[in-house]
Amino acid sequence: MDRRSAPPPPTVNRLKDGLSWQGMIDADTTWQQACTALAGGDYETAFSVLDAALDEAIPARGKPARGGQATAARLCLYLGSLHALYGDAATEQLGTALSEARRLDPAVEGEPLYLALKAELDARTRGPEAAPPAGAAREAADPVARFHALCALALAEQPQAALDLHLAADELPAHLRWRLRSWQADCQEQLGHTADAINLYAEAAHLATGLDRAVMLQEQAALLIQDGRPEDAKTVLDNARLLYGSGRRAAINPMQAEDEGLNLATWHYLRAQALLQLDLPDAALDMIREADRLERQHGTPGYVVALLRGQILSHLGQQEKAIVAFEAALTLAEEGDRPYANHELGVALLDMDRPVEARDRLEIALNEPHYPYQPEVLADIAECDYRLGRMPEAQLAAEQALAQGAVIPASLVLGSVALDYFQLDEALEHYERVVREAAPDSRDWIIGHQMAADVMAQQGFPNPAAAVAHAQQALEHTPESDDWHGTLQDLLARAQTLLGQQDGRMLN
Repeated sequence: MDRRSAPPPPTVNRLKDGLSWQGMIDADTTWQQACTALAGGDYETAFSVLDAALDEAIPARGKPARGGQATAARLCLYLGSLHALYGDAATEQLGTALSEARRLDPAVEGEPLYLALKAELDARTRGPEAAPPAGAAREAADPVARFHALCALALAEQPQAALDLHLAADELPAHLRWRLRSWQADCQEQLGHTADAINLYAEAAHLATGLDRAVMLQEQAALLIQDGRPEDAKTVLDNARLLYGSGRRAAINPMQAEDEGLNLATWHYLRAQALLQLDLPDAALDMIREADRLERQHGTPGYVVALLRGQILSHLGQQEKAIVAFEAALTLAEEGDRPYANHELGVALLDMDRPVEARDRLEIALNEPHYPYQPEVLADIAECDYRLGRMPEAQLAAEQALAQGAVIPASLVLGSVALDYFQLDEALEHYERVVREAAPDSRDWIIGHQMAADVMAQQGFPNPAAAVAHAQQALEHTPESDDWHGTLQDLLARAQTLLGQQDGRMLN
């Protein structure tokens, strides 16, 4: 379901034929009544208001009252706007509403709202191949028409055109204001403007109420996690959690309870991501287990939940369980997601020192032309080849990965290959690149310092001050139980001795 989607619609009959004309209906007044209901989240009343008006406006036989068909056509457009809130789940209903409006009054095809809704329907069914909304829709006096034109542009992957469309939130009915900010945030995401998207989701949350506000806060949190700000994401998620009910809703409206349950599963999934970034894998595992339970209770198991579960288990060193989770993710994944699962599965197998099986999975991911992490896959394949003793192949794959931007994993493999060939200067260059590029205190950063210190020792400490710096940084993050700890202490002592001799004094 689209994150801006309305809750499940009530079961009512719409666009009824064979009804008698009972009096003049004012379409705009009816729409205002529907918008009042929508502002309070009462979609059932909004549908009922429009249905009742259509019951009176659509003639059964003979000549309708003057203006009756135009009024009924306008009501069909408003009903189409309401259906559009359900996203891809209601494209058939939106199409029916537009067809009925056109049947009742062919002149409606020139109206901005019709043009905008038609463009949105086209964009939902054809994506970027859809024709852009007509100028009359983009420049309409009616802000609802401009809203749907903006939706059409965003869905057709024309984010800048959507953002350029002039539309203020206070021009719109209340139920569309937060959706406007959400669509604009989505467009900023498409353009890679993460900070702007985060702020827009915050605005959307402020304008929304209830569960809609929680969903917008979760969208904001997802981007904060993506931006490497897990503490901020955790705070936003704390606020979102307060907006969920206590489960009593299930007895009142089971469909709403299911919707809330799935959104709450997403909350736990995001919380798990934030906790993993904060290096709290045990707490993250509890969260992802609850996300999985909620998904199974209210829907079906999700690919992303299984994938994150595998990542958390891998972080905890439980590689066999991680492989089971990644295999489950692969089973659940749609075609476009399968390379992600294969990549994770390949890395997990590599961590278990099963390079042949790992390489098979990684090759599958590498053969997906649209997979965005192909350079990283190449670096992992290089690691497989290195462990299999295929040095020329490992070096070639790592060099390709380095050239394509996978600097850290490629440099680690190239450093290992250079060491095996006893090319110490080249190996040091690769490990120092890792130190420069890796996040401070990260696993790769620590490995870079460890290996740089070790290479300098093999060189005979030509630069003891640099060796001391590398060894000290590595020691600070290497536990005493690690075999590297003793090695680094020895390297540090030898380098400090040489440095003291150079200065004419001894160092402690």
